[in-house]
Amino acid sequence: MEYLTIGLIVGAVTGFVVGLLFAPNSGFKTRQRLANEALRVADVARGIAERAEYAAEVVGGRVEHYLGRDEEVAWRKVREIREGVQRYTQAQE
Repeated sequence: MEYLTIGLIVGAVTGFVVGLLFAPNSGFKTRQRLANEALRVADVARGIAERAEYAAEVVGGRVEHYLGRDEEVAWRKVREIREGVQRYTQAQE
C-alpha cells in the first residue's frame, strides 16, 4: 500500500510537470501553476500521512490489547499451576 501511494504521487507530479513543459504558457503563469500544484500535492501527501499515522495507532492499539489479553491468560495459568502445586504439596504432608 505504501509503494502504491508513493507511485501515485510520483506519477501525478511527473505527469503534471510533463504537461506544463508542453503547455503554451508564459513563464510567470507556469511558475504560478507549479507552485499551486506543489501546494496541492503537499496537502494530499499530508492527508495520506495523517491517515497512515491514525491507522498505525489503531493497529498498534489492537495488537497491544491482544498481547495484553494473552499475557493475562498466561499469568492466570501460572497462578493456577502454583495453586495446584501448593495443594498437592499440602496434601502430601
